Amino acid sequence: MTSNKLPDWVPVSGLQLHLAGVHFDAIRVRGVRGEAVLHHLAEATGGRPGPVVREVARGRWTYFLVPPGSSREHTWPPGATCFGPAVRDQYVGIPAPDGNTYPLSWRCGAPVEGEFVDVQLLHEVVTAQLCVVPEA
Repeated sequence: MTSNKLPDWVPVSGLQLHLAGVHFDAIRVRGVRGEAVLHHLAEATGGRPGPVVREVARGRWTYFLVPPGSSREHTWPPGATCFGPAVRDQYVGIPAPDGNTYPLSWRCGAPVEGEFVDVQLLHEVVTAQLCVVPEA
């Protein structure tokens, strides 16, 4: 069940780094491929795919935030990087809902408490976008 309250890991202003695997796991996809994944997710979910963070500098990464621990349920194809419980610490930048959060922003609005990207649907879309199927 969700509420209209922001999760406690979303900062009130600016940006904060959060350790992946605690409040969420993240699947990172680069550039236009990340945008394509987001487009298909948004289409499949009526425009509300869950929390998605976009970085507009450097690699132009898109981070899809899924429930903590759920990223391990799938094998992610090359081009999708999993940030979750790991041997070494992995941090993801989280922007505030409003104000100056450059270079990060929420792509479909800041999440509400308990809201995440559906990891099964994300895996299906990422696999379809990033895996090349050989011709028969």
